[in-house]
Amino acid sequence: MFNSVKHTKISEDIANQIKRLIVDGKLKPGDRLPPERELIKQLGVSRPSLREALNALAAMGFLDVRQAKRTFVKSVASKLIEDPLALLIKADTQKIFDLIEVRKAIETWAAFHAAQKASGEDIERLDIIIREMKRAFEEGRSWEKEDADFHLAIAKATHNTIHMHIMSGIYDLLRESMAKIFIGRDQVKKLMNHHQQIFNAIKSRSPEKARQKTLDHLNYVESEVKKSTG
Repeated sequence: MFNSVKHTKISEDIANQIKRLIVDGKLKPGDRLPPERELIKQLGVSRPSLREALNALAAMGFLDVRQAKRTFVKSVASKLIEDPLALLIKADTQKIFDLIEVRKAIETWAAFHAAQKASGEDIERLDIIIREMKRAFEEGRSWEKEDADFHLAIAKATHNTIHMHIMSGIYDLLRESMAKIFIGRDQVKKLMNHHQQIFNAIKSRSPEKARQKTLDHLNYVESEVKKSTG
């Protein structure tokens, strides 16, 4: 994935190479970069040059450096979308319906194109997420992360870089909204059934069916939100 850096401005060359992988969608939002030692070996650079490049990319909003020096690709849309939207919804809870309307537009499009473009790896990832959500639910654990992961994995399966970053930008909003609304077992079972139907359509390469099943799912989400908010 990475090439040896031979130019004079080493840290800038490293940063440009990683940025290009993000722009091309080869590194996706949420992907974890290899450990420092491995990156140093692949790039053929020193630790100070690598750290300077990673810090620069983090400052630009491309990377998120967490504890234990774990580095993840960040949604470049996160601060542009997530924080203002969260404040807007807190100020007026009815704005959640506007968010659902937007989700209908972009996620039905995503399901349609995922059914056309998903790789074998994408299909496997969706299958794993569905099984993890079912296991978490059956064991009485929180399932909201897997729910949001499923929608993000569909976005990644479109192989559209901009769409991936937009969906990643509203990832936390997806998790929070579902946790507050879907508290009944029958509600969650229906969600999981919807996920399975969407997955089956994507796996069988049925774009129109994937689009419709996603719309059915979001219409159900909208109806449950209406019940909870009166």
